[in-house]
Amino acid sequence: MSAAHSFSILIVDDDKSMRASLVELLEAAGWRAQSVSRATKVADILTGFMPDVILSDVRMPGMSGLELLSSLDVNLAPPLVLISAHGDIPMAVQAIQDGAYSFVEKPCEPRRLLTILRHAAEQNRMKHSNSRLKERLYNLSGLDRVLLGQSQSVVDLRRDILDLAETEAAVLVEGETGTGKELVARALHDLSASPDAPFLAINCAALSPETFEVDMFGSVDGGDGRLLAASGGTLFLDEICSCPPAVQAKLLRVIEDKTILPVGGNQPVPIDIRIVSATNEDVDQAVRDNRLRQDLLFRINTVILTIPALRQRRQDLTLLAAHFLQEYARIYEIAVPEISQDDLAALVAHDWPGNVRELRNVCERRVLAARRGGGSMGAAIRSDQQLDDVPDTLRAAVAAFERELIAKAVRAHQGRMDATAEALGIGRRTLNEKIVKLSLDKDALI
Repeated sequence: MSAAHSFSILIVDDDKSMRASLVELLEAAGWRAQSVSRATKVADILTGFMPDVILSDVRMPGMSGLELLSSLDVNLAPPLVLISAHGDIPMAVQAIQDGAYSFVEKPCEPRRLLTILRHAAEQNRMKHSNSRLKERLYNLSGLDRVLLGQSQSVVDLRRDILDLAETEAAVLVEGETGTGKELVARALHDLSASPDAPFLAINCAALSPETFEVDMFGSVDGGDGRLLAASGGTLFLDEICSCPPAVQAKLLRVIEDKTILPVGGNQPVPIDIRIVSATNEDVDQAVRDNRLRQDLLFRINTVILTIPALRQRRQDLTLLAAHFLQEYARIYEIAVPEISQDDLAALVAHDWPGNVRELRNVCERRVLAARRGGGSMGAAIRSDQQLDDVPDTLRAAVAAFERELIAKAVRAHQGRMDATAEALGIGRRTLNEKIVKLSLDKDALI
């Protein structure tokens, strides 16, 4: 990954020969160098290219290096090293006091200049790395949606992610739709030794065999592809079982050889990239159905992480719901709705086919309803269900409603029939008759 993490620099000097000389020196030392002839061009350059350090001459037409220094936002811009053949001690002192990283006189010994620039770049990367780390620690909502929970399966998942994050092992993330497979992949990346490296997420179902090589490998005439741009980071292959067979063969070569061949080129280009894949299918069945190459599966499943479905960790429902309600209450600037006993019963009774993503949406609807002065978890859940499930006749609809209502009440009161009947507002005998008539299995509900 070191090649992908080479430092970058923007050189600002009105002397063409000096610019060429500095670019040659830095590129020979492994830097990525870009140069401009005027300081007035720097602001536009920084909108699309943020180097690790800027090296600028002091005396230039239009805007001097000192004026460039004063125009930069010290909190956002990279460090500035000034270089001049006309320097003096007062100027150097003033430049350092105004925020310049260093001041170097021409002619400068190359090794000394490279050392100063490297230290400036390292300090800049450390500053931004710490800043991003603080931001990630402060805004862990994406990670929390997957990893928040006290069930053993979630505790084990958190432990496995921490163990695997700093390795280069290929990871296959398995889980139903809505469980948060991409968020687990991002957690593996963010907690790795290179969290600032690229994270490239690809929906394999959308890949086209006709355009794959140009998009991913690049071309001699058209520039770098997406894989080279992501080198040094993580490649996330989502819906790997839906990847077209022709594309699977090309991916397999990339993973095995760790090289790509740009379209129209004859020289392979090395890449260094970690593979994290995800699927909501049975990969063994996909292999048997000839939809997933077995040799590709062997390359991507060094370690398998399985995300539990929400219905498999119902003990986390209250914690997750409280978390999402608090999050959306803050967003919509209202008091956090309380979770009542009826809300708990509705949460537990629902099967959550959409998993954590569905719960999150339900909580947002609950908060939106609270803004209007009403709402409940049960209503928020029902609005997420399809009308296709409604029975055709009124009698069947009433029976289905009674069956669901009684089942929820039995679960909520843990099978205590007197308490269930009282909650439903009917007698114990009537409750027993309805349970028999509706073919409810009380023991299976608890």
